[in-house]
Amino acid sequence: MVSVEDLKRVVLFENLTDEMLEQLLPMVQTESFEERQIVYEAGNAAAHFFSLKRGKVLLEAELAPTLIISVGAIKPGYSFGWAALLPSASHTCYAVSAEPSEIFMIPGDKFMALLDRNPAMGYLVMQKAARILENRLERRTAQFLKVITKHPEIGTLLGP
Repeated sequence: MVSVEDLKRVVLFENLTDEMLEQLLPMVQTESFEERQIVYEAGNAAAHFFSLKRGKVLLEAELAPTLIISVGAIKPGYSFGWAALLPSASHTCYAVSAEPSEIFMIPGDKFMALLDRNPAMGYLVMQKAARILENRLERRTAQFLKVITKHPEIGTLLGP
């Protein structure tokens, strides 16, 4: 059973009051995943928002049938499946457990309805989400720039 204390360990929820977390509790389910078990697949409807309680989850993209790259790693306390917070969205990558993991699952539509009913809670969650996603975007941009500068054709354009 999920507790308020469990939810306080989720970075996205760390600024919420106990009262707010208690409103969230009834919709949070916990599911266990074995190593290399798929949490969700690219292209599937994003019905749930996820937060990692324990273990590790990799976000992977399949570029070709024989080429799969990791685009991120989720540590305990962090969330993924952000598309579930948007109407009629689909996942853009795969989420795969890298080791035995325990994951909180929240139906995206119910979560958003709760935030709509409680604007103060919605503001705190979305404010934290913006910071988390900004950090992720900055890391991915830095990774992209590092990789692209190593491309042979770009290297010749950049000079010695």
